[in-house]
Amino acid sequence: MIKITLPDGSVKEFEKNSTPMDVAKSISEGLARNVISASFEGKTIETTTPLTTDGSLVLYTFNDTAGKKAFWHSSAHVLAQAIQDFYPNAKLTIGPAIENGFYYDVDFGDETISEKDFDKIEKKFLERAREKAEFKMRSISKADALAYYKAQDNQYKVELIEGLEDGDITFCDHSDFTDLCRGGHIPNTGIIKAVKIMNVAGAYWRGDEKNNQLTRVYGISFPKQKELKEYLELLEEAKKRDHRKLGKELELFTFSQKVGQGLPLWLPKGAALRNRLEDFLKAAQKKAGYEMVMTPHIGQKELYVTSGHYAKYGEDSFQPITTPKEDEEFLLKPMNCPHHCEVYNHKPYSYKDLPKRFAEFGTVYRYEQSGELHGLTRVRGFTQDDAHIFCTPEQLDEEFKNVIDLVLYVFGSLGFENFTAQVSIRDMENPDKYIGSIENWEKAEQAIINAAKDKGLDYVIEEGEAAFYGPKLDFMVKDALGRSWQLGTIQVDYNLPERFDLHYKGADNQLHRPVMIHRAPFGSMERFIAVLLEHTGGNFPLWLTPEQVIILPISEKYQNYTKKVLTLLENSEIRALVDNRNEKTGRKIRDAEVNKIPFMVIVGEQEEKDGTVSVRKHGEGDLGTFTIEEFISLIQNEVSKTLVPFGS
Repeated sequence: MIKITLPDGSVKEFEKNSTPMDVAKSISEGLARNVISASFEGKTIETTTPLTTDGSLVLYTFNDTAGKKAFWHSSAHVLAQAIQDFYPNAKLTIGPAIENGFYYDVDFGDETISEKDFDKIEKKFLERAREKAEFKMRSISKADALAYYKAQDNQYKVELIEGLEDGDITFCDHSDFTDLCRGGHIPNTGIIKAVKIMNVAGAYWRGDEKNNQLTRVYGISFPKQKELKEYLELLEEAKKRDHRKLGKELELFTFSQKVGQGLPLWLPKGAALRNRLEDFLKAAQKKAGYEMVMTPHIGQKELYVTSGHYAKYGEDSFQPITTPKEDEEFLLKPMNCPHHCEVYNHKPYSYKDLPKRFAEFGTVYRYEQSGELHGLTRVRGFTQDDAHIFCTPEQLDEEFKNVIDLVLYVFGSLGFENFTAQVSIRDMENPDKYIGSIENWEKAEQAIINAAKDKGLDYVIEEGEAAFYGPKLDFMVKDALGRSWQLGTIQVDYNLPERFDLHYKGADNQLHRPVMIHRAPFGSMERFIAVLLEHTGGNFPLWLTPEQVIILPISEKYQNYTKKVLTLLENSEIRALVDNRNEKTGRKIRDAEVNKIPFMVIVGEQEEKDGTVSVRKHGEGDLGTFTIEEFISLIQNEVSKTLVPFGS
């Protein structure tokens, strides 16, 4: 008998060589029907893999991330099989699962594949899936594996196998199809009920432009046709909410080839939006005891060598700027933290002076590859809402928790209510990726875990996701479409204070090292606004939106009254504009709806006579007639619902 430990901590005994599916059946028939993958002692296995030793078992359904990975990886095999049915001379390379679906890279030789071929491949895919063929793993010697693919004249698989150790090579068979594979499959192809070929793109073999260009075929699959339909509907909604589309329509930002790729230009409305976000955070930071600083856009190369950023990120930065002085080099600022260390260093501090909280909306520059640039979410120049707290070790816990409060305040004010926290720690097996002592890392990681527990956060621990200088708490926010984004980060750092020789005088009259907290609730202004645009569909919270009210006079006769209404609104700090175009009121209303202006105020003869306004709300329609004072109160009350002063 073997003892199997389940995720809830319970232990069950089974016959040796029992499978994960046997374990699932022992729990419930319903679970057994839905289990598609498993992991044993942290290693992904099939549901048919015999279990021969005691150990921990996790069972996965399609609702689990690991279950989806196995489902989509298995689907990549079926896609490759369907492709070879139509293109027998095509050479297969690799086909992994990705965040949403899977792809297979194929060398089609002289043949091509385009969107007109998708339908026939999908039909063949489902035909193959209906065979309910089992996925079966088998070990194969290196010599036999090489012989198999050399016979197919597939140099790509040969190259992969040549890099593997004899004894570690496995093939996966299903139906009449065989592929080089490490494993992690669903029980059989029949579980796949729906598939969609999403698109094709070019991809260099192993990502090297010196190698052959392959065709990457992207797809996604589901265990139910209904789920595919819902996914495609979600994609259509995502297209409508694409921040690049909305940013253009709402005239928030633009890009110019003459200025350079990845360098956004903020238009007046977008700049005003950014300024409001900055003012919002500055007001909260002031209450929380932060002091604003400003640092240059460049720094001497030596600054980033000292911090360790040059060694880690030098290749991803813009090339050094040389000056007429020999051996003098500057870099465009890739990070604000080294500058803030030097701000701290400008004078000596006592323990009584700490904590020092320095904040800056600092613009940084990183040379992202052109193929990775994407609207505002991946740019080469971006502004971080950066702050660095220098505190004593005794102050660390309280300071970290205070930053958590600030991040949660930002999320709440902007409608991000669905999020989880991720404690990102170092990769224990690759210590060379990080700077500093193990002792400091352990202290920093434990401090974050303790703070997350004490604040009652729903958190997970992710190994290998830490910054090179310290662990961090990342906030993973779900938007209105259920997509997850990393927004907001807090990091504990014992290392940069050592590298920059920072210190303070303690109560014992000796010098001590401060602990450094890095934090950015927005992360970057560019990326945050992009996510906010897609989350809200451009319908920003009323306190933030570029224009809160548009006044629509029925004709020129009511210009004086229109000006009076505008003045009263502006005197109450309500952002309003007038549509004086010679258009029908219906057209003006439609245009205001397209521009997502929250409130439309219509003025005509009756309104002027009564000293009132007729009000429409975006997406809701007519609200009725209000006095100007009543309408101002309506706006102010709605703003106050979402924008509560920090700490109140």
